[in-house]
Formats: sequence, structure tokens, C-alpha cells
Amino acid sequence: MTDSKMNGAESLVHTLLANGVDVCFTNPGTSEMHFVAALDHIPGMRSILALQEGVATGAADGYFRMAGKPASTLLHLGPGLANGLSNLHNAKKAGSGVVNIIGEHASTHIALDAPLTSDIEGIARPVSHWVHSSKSVATVGEDAARAVQAAMTAPGQIASLILPSDTAWNEGGVPQGAVEMPAPAPFDESALDRAAEALDGSETLLLLGGTALTEANLEVAGRIAAKTGCKLLSEWSNARMERGAGRVFIGRVPYPIDIALKVLEPFKRIVLIGARAPIGFFAYPDKPAILTREGADILTLAAADADLTAALAALSTATGADDTAPAHVVTDALPERPTGRINLDSLAALIARAIPEDGIVVDESVTSGRAFSPATKSARKHTWLNNCGGSIGYGMPAAIGAAVACPDRKVLCLTGDGSAMYTVQSLWTMAREKLDITVLIFANRSYQILRGELTNVGVQNPGPRAIDMLSLDRPALDWVQMSRSMGVSAVSVTDCEDLEAALEEGLTQSGPSLIEIVL
Repeated sequence: MTDSKMNGAESLVHTLLANGVDVCFTNPGTSEMHFVAALDHIPGMRSILALQEGVATGAADGYFRMAGKPASTLLHLGPGLANGLSNLHNAKKAGSGVVNIIGEHASTHIALDAPLTSDIEGIARPVSHWVHSSKSVATVGEDAARAVQAAMTAPGQIASLILPSDTAWNEGGVPQGAVEMPAPAPFDESALDRAAEALDGSETLLLLGGTALTEANLEVAGRIAAKTGCKLLSEWSNARMERGAGRVFIGRVPYPIDIALKVLEPFKRIVLIGARAPIGFFAYPDKPAILTREGADILTLAAADADLTAALAALSTATGADDTAPAHVVTDALPERPTGRINLDSLAALIARAIPEDGIVVDESVTSGRAFSPATKSARKHTWLNNCGGSIGYGMPAAIGAAVACPDRKVLCLTGDGSAMYTVQSLWTMAREKLDITVLIFANRSYQILRGELTNVGVQNPGPRAIDMLSLDRPALDWVQMSRSMGVSAVSVTDCEDLEAALEEGLTQSGPSLIEIVL
């Protein structure tokens, strides 16, 4: 029913709350002031300020992964949206649901071509599954409900609702109540028998992604592996994986192309549940882009938007694995305590030892962290989040979202110094919201991954100017000063003993902390 005294922004907030969207990561401007005002007097919405839009969109990504429902973002016109595109790209690749509220000029103002006028729909489309501009105050509530439905479409989608400022300030808003959310698509039942027949030994692979990586689903996959003798792997980058002692461990398809080719070469048949057939991150001269062996039989039982839990349960029954004890259950044997100067092996061991029970690890370690997965498999039970889109600057914002979604769980953020500089403003939001996040900065003073890529693309003996473009040492970044200036306690460490002590303090205290690890 229309409330003649309710404006469009108020109907929007009421509708979001009615449909479970009660967190807003925001960086507003003039055209969004009525939305800001509505947040002030309508109870129920937690509003979290980010100092750069990429922090807001990345936080929404991390929030969805842990909460299982979307947050909203509030972005200022086309330029504000553009600042958030990188992490919207990452969120889209991760299958995260996000409801973007993007302010627009009043309809009467657009024709004047004011300085901030832009093609917002055109900017939004490449990183959105659903884009819509509200046409009148009377439809804002309905538009918002449709946006949430779109965001909740499995596995999760990016919905971008553009709100002209006159539709926000005009009276006549019509809030919508709770609407039905879409169910996941069915898996391909016609492929079930073929999938069960394909998994018949060590030359076959069950490749998992998405919600197939929950604790319960990994246990089912472990039963299938134990019964059939097939191998288990996940995609290289996973939105969320449950790991640690007592759970079924599966490795990841390696990132380095030569190693990935070697790992995948034995498999004649591959069954996909929630995963894509493995491909390289980039094209390289004289190397294949498709990582599976030539002639491999690849069968998709369930795509990422399907009911992956039902697909795994059906495959377990079809293979006769329902009563089989799962394979690959991890014991609780932690690595030995390392000492001395920090190297990548000792770093992995210390992280494994430090991960708290039920912790959340947000991983953007890029070069330094490639060995972390096997080293941490026996850590205490935890959740691991990867960057699925490859655009750096994801780690600290996603950690914010994870911490907001799960305030009772400790968050450990692993990131390189180059990656962290993209969204360094995240530290301020962590401090303001008093979030339980411990950030590890791997300070190798370079874009180290790109030094390796020079060789991969065939560049031999790069000269000093090329190396200079990949270096972060003139001047060196001082993470302790930067962190403290934004309200986050920080230390710098070079040896294992100091890192162990800093991790213990960071993960036991309340609020955020940062550890710069000089490599």
C-alpha cells in the first residue's frame, strides 16, 4: 500500500530489510543523501563507511561468502561505481550475491550533462547479472525486491539498482514485504549414471567448486573417493572451503601452468560438480591453455548454479558410497615450531599453527602463499576464502565483510604488500568498526608474481627498467606507520619467534591488528 508520506529512499530501505538485507557498505555522495537520511531513522540497517568504493564492494563479497545472503553497497554515481568495479569483478567470479544501490542525478538533471553525468548502466553491465534504473518513486520498493531476488539467484549474483535522486526524495514510496527467493537449478540427472560409471579408479577425477566444498559435502565426496578410488581436487580459487583437522582434505588445481599440467595429466575422465574444466590463468607462448590431457572425457554433472548438495548425494548413492567411510580425513598433526629467519616454509608452518578454531582465513597471498594449502591442512577447523577473480586488492575488504558477517569468529587476512596498497583504506574501516581481523602483510617489496610472469611469457634477462616497474622499494612502504595512522596496531617482524608472538597477540586481542612480515 502506498504511503503518501514515505519517500522512495525510505521504501527502498524498508524493502531491503524485509528481504534480509540488513548491512550496507557505503561511500555516499550528494545524490544518495535521502538514502543516508533513511538509514538514520529506520532501525535495523547496519551502515559501514568505506573510504574507497573498492573497499565497499569487496566487503560485500566477503560478507556474502560467510553470511549466505547479500549485503547492499551504496555508491555515488558512475565514478563511484567505477571505483568499485575491480572487486565487483572478483565478487562475480566468486558467485557472491551483492545488491548495489547506485545514486543517479534527478531525471530532470541528466539532460544538462553535469560533470558527474555518465552511462551508469553501461558501467554496471560488465560486472552485473542484473541492472535496472528506477523510473518512479512508486516502483522503487518493487525494484529493490527484484534486486534482492536477482542477488540470491544461485550461486549468487551481482544486482545493480540505479536510483535517480528524485525517485529517492519524492513522496509516494511503496515498500515491499518479503518475496520468494529463487531455488538453485536442478543438476543434470541424465548425466548421473555416466558420472557414476566414469569414477572407477585412480585415473579418474572428481573436481569440485562452489558449495560442493562445505564440510558436509566434502564428507560425501570423501565417501565417493573411498568407494570408487577416484581422486579429488578443487578449483585453484574457491569462494569458500571448509578445511582443517577432522575434515576431508582435497588439494587444489595448481596455479603454475607446468605444475598444473603434470598434476592433471593422469586423468582420463573428469566429473565436474560446481567447477569448470581447468584452464590456465593466462596464455603463454608454446604452452596449452587447456590444462587437462588431450582426449580427456569431461562430464558436467552440476554447474555452479545447480543444487550441488543434491548432485553429490545422488552421485554417492549411484556409486554405492553412502555407507562408506570417507577418505582423506585429516588428523590434527600440526607442523613443528620453526625458528630463525622467516622463509616461505616457516611462514606456512607458523600460519598453520596459529589458525584459531573456527577461524576464517582470507587469502590474497598470491606468490608467497602457494604452499600454504598443504601446510595448513591439519590446522584447527577453519574456513578458507580465495580471490576468485584475480584482480588484486580483494583481501582486506573481503576480510571486513567476513568479520561483519561472523562477529564471533577470528579473521586472518593474508596479503602481499603490492595487493594491500590497492585497498589500504580498509584498515580505517577495520579500526572504526573494531573488527577482529589480523592482517599479515608479506612485504617482499615487489610485485613478485610479475617477476615470474616475465619468464613465463618468454622474456629472458629483463633489464633494470623492467625490474624497476615491478619493485616497491623506492621508497619502501612502511606498513607499521600506515597502519597505526589509521587506528590499527601494528608490528614488523623478520624472525619466526617474533611472528609467533605477534600472531598470538593479534588473534587473542579484541579488534584489528597488522603484522608486517619482511621477506
